[in-house]
Parts: sequence; C-alpha cells; structure tokens
Amino acid sequence: MSGDWEEVQGPEAAISVHPELVSRKIGAQVWQARSEEFDRLVSAGDCKLCDSTRIPIRRALAGTLFGSGQIEEIGRIREACDAPVVFVDHPLTPVQQRNLEKAWDAKVVDRTGLILEIFAARARTREGALQVELASLNYQISRLVRSWTHLERQRGGFGFLGGPGERQIELDRRMIRNRIRQIERDLQRVRRMRATQRAGRKRKDLPTVAFVGYTNAGKSTLFNRLTEADVYVADKLFATLDPTLRKLELDGGHALMLSDTVGFVQELPHELVDAFRATLEEVIEADLIVHVRDASDAQVLEQGKVVEATLREIGLDGDAMPPLIEVWNKLDLVPQVKSRLTPDIDGSRVAVSAISGEGADQLLALLRDWIESRMTAVSLRIPVEDGKTLAWCHAHGRVIDQQPDQQSDGELMVWRVHLSRADAKRVRKMLAV
Repeated sequence: MSGDWEEVQGPEAAISVHPELVSRKIGAQVWQARSEEFDRLVSAGDCKLCDSTRIPIRRALAGTLFGSGQIEEIGRIREACDAPVVFVDHPLTPVQQRNLEKAWDAKVVDRTGLILEIFAARARTREGALQVELASLNYQISRLVRSWTHLERQRGGFGFLGGPGERQIELDRRMIRNRIRQIERDLQRVRRMRATQRAGRKRKDLPTVAFVGYTNAGKSTLFNRLTEADVYVADKLFATLDPTLRKLELDGGHALMLSDTVGFVQELPHELVDAFRATLEEVIEADLIVHVRDASDAQVLEQGKVVEATLREIGLDGDAMPPLIEVWNKLDLVPQVKSRLTPDIDGSRVAVSAISGEGADQLLALLRDWIESRMTAVSLRIPVEDGKTLAWCHAHGRVIDQQPDQQSDGELMVWRVHLSRADAKRVRKMLAV
C-alpha cells in the first residue's frame, strides 16, 4: 500500500519502494524501521519523496525482482508523482535494474547506489574522494554508466548519478579496471602513511581510541565536545566520512589519540567496506573502541547489532577485539537511560549528552582509568634534592607512595609511581645519567 506522503512535483521528486521478502524472518517493527531509514537516506541524497511504498514479495524474480502486477502498480505511482527516479530498498542486479528502468521509464537506483551517491557528495578530502570513487567504480563495472537527469545543479559526484557539472564516466571495462588499479595504488600509499603514523604513536606510547557507531548516533558531536575540535556535524546520515584524529589531554598527565570514523548502517555495501579499509584500519589498530549509541532511537539494540556485525566484517572479533566502552548518547532526550547504566572498564557503559556535556566527565574518567590500567607500578630511588625528576613523575604518572631509602642515610627517597611502559623507561634513563 502506498504511504501518505505530501505530493511533490519537480525534477527532484522521487518515490521509494520497499520490497519485503516473506522469506526473511524479520518482525514488522524492524521492517518499518528499515523503511524509514531508507527514506531518510533518500532525503540525505537531496531528493524529495512523493511516495513511499512497501511491497511484499513471496519470491524474488531473477529478471525484475517484482511480479508483473507489482511493477504496474509502482509504475502508476511513479506516473502520478511525475517522479523521474525510483529508489529500491534492495540490492538489484544489472539485469533487474535495466528491466525496471525500461518498465517504469525512469532511473532506478538500489540501496547500494544510493549510499554511494551520498558518500560521493559528502567526501571532503582527497583520501575520502578516492575511497568513494573506488567503491563507485567497483559497483559500476558490471552496469551501464549514465547520468541521472533529476539533479539539475552543479556538484561533485562520479557520474552514475550524474547531473550538470558532473564528470560523465563513459569508460569501457578495461579503462575502469585501470583506474581501479591506480586508486588502489594511491590508497596503498595512504595505508603506509597511516601505518607510519601509528608506529610513531606507539613509540611515544600514545594509545589510540576509535569512535564507532551507527550513523547519526552523535559521534562527531561527542568528539567535538571532548577535543574542542570542529568536525562537521549535521543531523543527517553520513555527515562524517573523512577520519579525524585529535590528541586528548586527560587528568594526571595522561594523553591519548581520539579517532572519529564513518558511521555504519544496515547492509553497508561491501564495496564501501573494502574501499574504506584504509580508514577503518584506524579502528582495526585502535587500543580501545568507544561504541557511541543513540539512546533515543527505538532501534538502538538493532543498530548495535549492525555495528557489531560490521566490526566482525573488518576482522575485529574474539581475541582480535580490543577493550570496548559503550557510550549511550543523547541523555538530554532520554534522561531515564542513565539509571540503567553502570560505568566501569570491561563491558563498561556510560550515559552522556554530547549536546549538553552531561556525563562527559564520567567518560573522561573512564578513559583515564583505562589508561592507568595499562600502566605499570615502578619503584624509583630519587635524590631528595631532585625536584625536577619528581615533578616529571607527577606530570606523567600517578605517585602511589613514598618512603625514605634506609640505605642512603636520608639522601634518597623511594617513590612508587604508576607510569606507562615508555615513561618508565624514560625516567630510568633520566636517573641513570
């Protein structure tokens, strides 16, 4: 049945179709949430919905996905809306896409194509653009590449969604493969550069904490709150694509590197997961993961499962999985969630509001406790008059206790200090000089 949507006319009008396969044992609420999310993705792609229709399918047809009667029904809706684009909330084969375009006399875009278009519009750095182009080319290689006609404006992109001002990609498969190989070489250089940077942080014993979460959970807002950064924030899906790293200073002289990454979504296209592997390595190599969850979303538990599945897909599972802190964000919208969470390390959960800052101190305390759990207690014999070394210990660690050195006639004090392994080596070298 067609949804009750406001009629919208014009070149940007579109309809969305949600195939519901009976064979997939998914509850009605999950189907509804998925449909609503897809429509939000359409809006994020700067299209205006004229209609959103859910179509039950008992058997997916190889040539068209839908049955002939359903195709006619959708065609009538498209004509009534005068919509030049039909979004289908399901992966389509090239054959299915071509047949549906012919039947509806409209551009047909599946879930993967829509997400790729959004990523293409949002990538701001050269690395992000390369990763999106790689995913786009891998998607296009078996499809006809032609422009969309509904986007009558100048903007970036990769041709498969087209429009004036966009580069029209009319390449044969050999040329596309050549371009793919070139991008892969460029991204390999990016990976080597990131690996060098990570090695430098490890030498300095600067741990990395990666933010992950479902798209629009508030990762970037929380990142900005903690680091006073200016990462782009918007109340829309996939507002952040390009990774951002910032050093965060904590109480007790501790420091760590925070990494903000792309948000996850249901059935994130494999092309994107593979293309963004250079970026996602910041997550793979992280010492701690902070899973930011939208406590105000009714589907927060389902979204959590999507994030966990994506982490497994990139290789974080079992022994490979680093420690994790769950941050239930948007406490300002659902204050009752705070009473259900107990903050501690190891399966810890803490409630925060990235907007108001409530709970941020608790999160920072958790991060400080985690760093200290990685530190080692060392005993140092420090001359009484050596205030410089003692001040250094206070600045880089936590002094546990002190007592006179019985063998030095009062000239030395024995200090027990919690320090990172790297700092413990440094202070011993200082005392050996």
